[in-house]
Amino acid sequence: MATGNGAYVVHKMIEKHVDGYRVYGYNPWWEYFPVTFPLFFRGQKPSLVHTTPDYGYLFRRTGSPLVVTVHNFVLDSFMKRYSSWAQRIHYKTDLLFFTRLSIEKADCITAVSKFTADMVREELGFRGPIRIIYNGIDTRRFHPPQKIENRKNVRVLFAGNLSRRKGADLLPKIASRLASGIEIFFTRGLRNRVLFPDSSNLRSLQKIPYQRMPEVYRNADILLLPTVREGFVLVVAEAMACGLPVVASDCSAIPELVDHGKGGFLCPVGDVDAFAERINQLADSPAIRKEMGEYNRAKIEKHFTLDRMISEYRNLFEEVLDRRSLN
Repeated sequence: MATGNGAYVVHKMIEKHVDGYRVYGYNPWWEYFPVTFPLFFRGQKPSLVHTTPDYGYLFRRTGSPLVVTVHNFVLDSFMKRYSSWAQRIHYKTDLLFFTRLSIEKADCITAVSKFTADMVREELGFRGPIRIIYNGIDTRRFHPPQKIENRKNVRVLFAGNLSRRKGADLLPKIASRLASGIEIFFTRGLRNRVLFPDSSNLRSLQKIPYQRMPEVYRNADILLLPTVREGFVLVVAEAMACGLPVVASDCSAIPELVDHGKGGFLCPVGDVDAFAERINQLADSPAIRKEMGEYNRAKIEKHFTLDRMISEYRNLFEEVLDRRSLN
């Protein structure tokens, strides 16, 4: 599977906790040469292949059941406005073709959210079963700070690729509407060419290694994600585990994680004024931030732990292998 994205992070977590599970990654640029994929890892004879749907069909091995996990879906017409012309061609041609083929030929399909499963059914016309296995967070690594610092300014964190899909283009506009004493800190993902105009309250953290992200969350007060499409929103779940309130778009899988008014606020997609208003509201009340952060931490511990995710995948793999042995 392609490296450098949330799906890769999740599969590497599975690798760490499931005996015999091994992740083979490839540079995302190889997606433009899918005909080469059957040559990858030639000679490997796994008991089972677990991958994503984009090119999962090409990684099949004779005698090995294929388990496909859908982490996100961006092939629908709504996402055209947030895609480059090259992406639009790619999505409507080879990527759509191989995604359909992977879904049709898979022995088992899972999705990381109800929203994502519904997208597969609606956009691809798939009528078979889809098992929902939510991503899990390592709550031992991602946890609230032991001591809350008394900072002069309130720190808002944006973490992810600086793309229109993530709503990064809205950051300068949101920043311009914030009250004094509020700063937005943003990380840089795979796409590092975006430059924002100089602003006293919009600060770059540059590219942060994933191993350092727990520290980054613990040094923030609020998570901001004005995204337009997410399959699960790993960054939101990690921030929640670290006790942060969340201000995010009311779209896709986010409402499955964030309870509006309890763990944060969900705003209409693209509504700059709404995002700024909610951030200002939270910045003005440390008590509400603390209450929402504790609510989020409790929700992650109850529903979205790493142990729960690993257990569900392990059980699934055993079921698929048992079913294959009976045939």
